[in-house]
Amino acid sequence: MYTLDANSLPTKTHYKILSGSIIPRPVAFVTTMSDNVINAAPFSYFSIVSAEPPLVSISVQRAGTKQKDTARHAIASGELVVHISTESIVEELNKTAATLPEEESELDLTSLTLAPSTYISVPGIAEASIRMECTLYDHIEIKKEDGNTTADLLLAKVIGYHLSPDVYDKETGYLDAQSIQPISRLAGNDYSKLGELFTLKRPK
Repeated sequence: MYTLDANSLPTKTHYKILSGSIIPRPVAFVTTMSDNVINAAPFSYFSIVSAEPPLVSISVQRAGTKQKDTARHAIASGELVVHISTESIVEELNKTAATLPEEESELDLTSLTLAPSTYISVPGIAEASIRMECTLYDHIEIKKEDGNTTADLLLAKVIGYHLSPDVYDKETGYLDAQSIQPISRLAGNDYSKLGELFTLKRPK
């Protein structure tokens, strides 16, 4: 067993250990909007926060001290659409990870199409089987000890769901994981599919 003093490690080592051990991580595919330009980007620092109220978290790492478009737009407008990343769109989704000027849309690099939202002005991705219209619940700046901000933690409140009949059973209210075919992030350039499922009953 190797024991490492976290306080003495460089950021790159922290990234390697954290991203390589906290796996698999679901990938949020997020659209935001500014001046009618649609920004789209994937984020694997993503999870559920609460069901009451329905909240999800997305941590957007900064490039140096520069805030990324997704965080800046979501904070300014208070709106974003969160999509579950799946096998059917992963190739196109990956293209949106490219770094572009703010006035250009990453969607122009893809064959993905927009779908109007019902409750907010930011459109979603038509090809996604699950999309969540959200408003910004809170924004927390993640800071280093020297006070410099390194990430923007977005807490997004879900105000509307769009669920494909292929993945959602309206009668039971459940979603089928195998039908969703979610993809997850590992370390580096590696991703994984759902894999083998097993069931364990929780103790009473």
